[in-house]
Amino acid sequence: MKSYFALQPALPGFCPISEAVEKLATDSGVEERGAIFTKREVVEFILDLIGYVEEAPLSEFQLLEPSFGAGDFLIPAIERLITESKLAGKFNFHSLEACVRAVELHKKTYESAKKKIESLLCENGMSKRDAVLLTGFWLRQGDFLLTEFSDRFTHVVGNPPYVRQDSVPDVLVAEYRDRFSTIYDRADLYIPFFECSLSLLQENGRLGFICANRWTKNKYGQKLREFISRGFSLSVYVDMVGTDAFDSEVSAYPAITVIERSKESITRVAERPKIDRNTLRQLANDIRSPEPQKNSGVVEVRDATPSGAPWVLESFEELDLVRRLEDAFPTLEEVNCKVGIGVATGADNAFIGDFDSLEVEDSRKLPLVMTRDILDGVVNWRGKGIINPFSENGGLVDLDQFPKLGYYLETRRDEIAGRHVAKKAPKNWYRTIDRIYPSLTKKEKLLIPDIKGDAFIVYEGGKLYPHHNLYYITSDEWDVRALQVVLRSGIARLFVSIYCTRMRGDYLRFQAQYLRKIRLPKWSSIDDILKSQLVKLSETENKQLLREVVSDLYGLTSSELKLVEGISNGSGSG
Repeated sequence: MKSYFALQPALPGFCPISEAVEKLATDSGVEERGAIFTKREVVEFILDLIGYVEEAPLSEFQLLEPSFGAGDFLIPAIERLITESKLAGKFNFHSLEACVRAVELHKKTYESAKKKIESLLCENGMSKRDAVLLTGFWLRQGDFLLTEFSDRFTHVVGNPPYVRQDSVPDVLVAEYRDRFSTIYDRADLYIPFFECSLSLLQENGRLGFICANRWTKNKYGQKLREFISRGFSLSVYVDMVGTDAFDSEVSAYPAITVIERSKESITRVAERPKIDRNTLRQLANDIRSPEPQKNSGVVEVRDATPSGAPWVLESFEELDLVRRLEDAFPTLEEVNCKVGIGVATGADNAFIGDFDSLEVEDSRKLPLVMTRDILDGVVNWRGKGIINPFSENGGLVDLDQFPKLGYYLETRRDEIAGRHVAKKAPKNWYRTIDRIYPSLTKKEKLLIPDIKGDAFIVYEGGKLYPHHNLYYITSDEWDVRALQVVLRSGIARLFVSIYCTRMRGDYLRFQAQYLRKIRLPKWSSIDDILKSQLVKLSETENKQLLREVVSDLYGLTSSELKLVEGISNGSGSG
């Protein structure tokens, strides 16, 4: 008898890691462990999608569950294995010993699930001795990301933990980063769970996870997308946002991904199914059928996972238009437009106040524009200001040369010096998180709040500095008023909606990484009449004229113009 678990080798300095794991295993609560419990119907659906079905030779498969929790996935999978093995005459310890491997970090949860599985085996006729022995081979209590395995798996299934890096002890984060190349930027813990699980797949093996969908498009998922593109294929993607997929309401944006260790280039896509057993069973059949039926809601996408690029698995008409515009026009920044975000301080109560009441030298404060100043679509400044601790050359000013500023900061030292950025560099305790560039204040700019249902783009004439909840666009080439007209036409919404992950209520995130995707003609390539029309349109609400001008600018057909305006033709959508 062999175990698919290998003993973790002793490592120099491994004690702090062991202590951190032990603390999480014994002291952590549900939220700290990122435990979210999946409904039985959804679990059955995912098992169907990966082909772990009773008609298959399950007793010849090797299944891995990397974070089995209370057994939401593991118990239904074992029930299927029991049914198949009985029919095949293989319901015994020796036939089933290699069929399952599963890991759970939390000790009490592990023990509870282990007893359930032992009882399930005994209820189906296995002796108590063999049931205990078998679960001892199947289950491991520990940290999946630190567990070594001696073999590979045909199937991996589960709901990896939703845990942010800052909830994990630093020593563990460092060890994870050393082991897993996909941990990038502020990646959540489910990212290395994907990498580790995929690495354990056999050739043509399948992984089925329900997980937050953020990584499929955003920055921190880039390395995982690259990893998948090099040796795997996305065979199924089911958007589960807004569905009742979990036992409790959670603020997650889930999707089901089935990934294979193969080079298949076609992805089957479905979205937001009704959560009931019959609907999901039929959808699984449609997804797994040789050809999707016309009315099944299943769409085929070819080459959906280009290396590192965001995955676009919806709005296929809009995607076709975006791809055409990308081929025809340069990006915003290629036509000398700059995209940025306003200043973050880490201690707004200390650095921000009423401009006239900030008792510092005049050169040490700037008028600040905040989201609430532009709610009416124009700037209505409410009189706030921000402290500027930076000199013209980029370093911090000498507080001895600015006694008012020095006194102001010292009286708020506890709050300012308690920030993470200050603790990292105690000598620079009074810097804001982001450097402040006073020259930005005097530039004409467009201001864009992060989260909106549509592009909300406000012109600011060069008097205010943007706060961190606002993105901004400036240009040394384009007329900024004309640029506002183009972006408000629907062009900004079109590009951002393709590349960003949607929030609840179908709200979009107008972040810099998505705004930089927008394509725009060079200002010098536009004829003077069209330039003049664009500038004049900033002062009018004539939507018909706006449509005509934008259509001329991009060479849009009537159907493409409808997509820019947010009117779908109703075909080809995922």
